[in-house]
Amino acid sequence: MSSNPAGGAGAGNGPGIGERMGIAPQMIVMEIGYDDDVDEQLREVIEEATGEALVDEDSDEVVDVVLLWYRDGDGDLADVLVDAIAPLADTGFIWLLTPKRGRDDYVEPSDIAEAASMPRPRQSIQAR
Repeated sequence: MSSNPAGGAGAGNGPGIGERMGIAPQMIVMEIGYDDDVDEQLREVIEEATGEALVDEDSDEVVDVVLLWYRDGDGDLADVLVDAIAPLADTGFIWLLTPKRGRDDYVEPSDIAEAASMPRPRQSIQAR
């Protein structure tokens, strides 16, 4: 989904893309929406930064980050985001990655904004 190299810690004078994304050692990163158009270099940078392999969407682990590859036509984005929230730790976050403008399956920013502003289901907390 990118033609730009992800760049590691040694690329340029600043922090690498993994660090700029908030990726740190020992974080568990779940990947959703993997397909043949993903940025393999970015995946490698994230695995290198965490020291862990990416876990797939079928994992039952609680994760620190969800790497969500989404394309127009992958279903309702609001539903996909709600599903991506489920495995997140309380301080976890989602990186939504979409094709660039002009590429197949490009997602309009207004569609992302609308999906991200949808009300989220309330999590019930049961006291014991």
